[in-house]
Amino acid sequence: MFQLSDYKESADYIRSRLNGFSPAYLLILGSGLGVLADQARGPIYIPYSEIPNFKTSTAPGHAGRFVCGELGGKPVIIMQGRVHFYEGYSAEEVAYPVRVAKLLGVHSLIVTNAAGGINLGYKAGDLVALKDFIKLGLPNPLIGKNIPEFGPRFPDMSYVFDKGYFKLIKEAAAEQGIALKEGVYFYATGPQYETPAEIRAFRILGGDVVGMSTVHECITAAHAGMKILGISLVTNMAAGVLDKPLTEEEVLKEAEAAKDRFARLLLNFLQRV
Repeated sequence: MFQLSDYKESADYIRSRLNGFSPAYLLILGSGLGVLADQARGPIYIPYSEIPNFKTSTAPGHAGRFVCGELGGKPVIIMQGRVHFYEGYSAEEVAYPVRVAKLLGVHSLIVTNAAGGINLGYKAGDLVALKDFIKLGLPNPLIGKNIPEFGPRFPDMSYVFDKGYFKLIKEAAAEQGIALKEGVYFYATGPQYETPAEIRAFRILGGDVVGMSTVHECITAAHAGMKILGISLVTNMAAGVLDKPLTEEEVLKEAEAAKDRFARLLLNFLQRV
């Protein structure tokens, strides 16, 4: 279990590298979506491996570093790649960077991911603004002794995704001529892709997209009182929707094809917020 002192040690190290720069927004970029970080102005790069108590990213399409700078006119700290539960890390370790960002002065989280399409009205390449998530009984980053400096013992999860941010991202999409779906994210641990039977069950339960990330970070950010925007890129239809196997190459290929559209959408959002 991490102590408040561990988070402070990490935050102090990052702050020592920022030369007075103070981020207000944390962007977590999912598989193949790290290209947005390349557009940051005055970038400062901090590999996770250099930060005390941090874990390194091993997933394909994840650079594994912070990029700090200005994006869309806003001061941001960008996670160019994240760590996942399926890499062998605990839920607390996966969500660790969110609390560190909070100590740096970050008030908002913009979290993105590559996801499989459960909703039969979706197709590969669709962008989905998240309204809610389903985790069921899987590991929770808040289990253990509560750290009251971050939030209460029993945090409310009625409004994880900020309604104002949801409205702004829809306006940004409309201005850019980008079709934006809205839906519910279903969390599965991975690393295996889900079975067709599981996907049918997830659809019945109300899931629109499925993925192996995002939820731990959102729970931790909501606990800490941060405003949250979530965006999924549908990189493939989930198992059983189409009669073909799933591959990680397909995920990265679709992310590459969508990178310009994705970047335009988030830049427009940051300019509005």
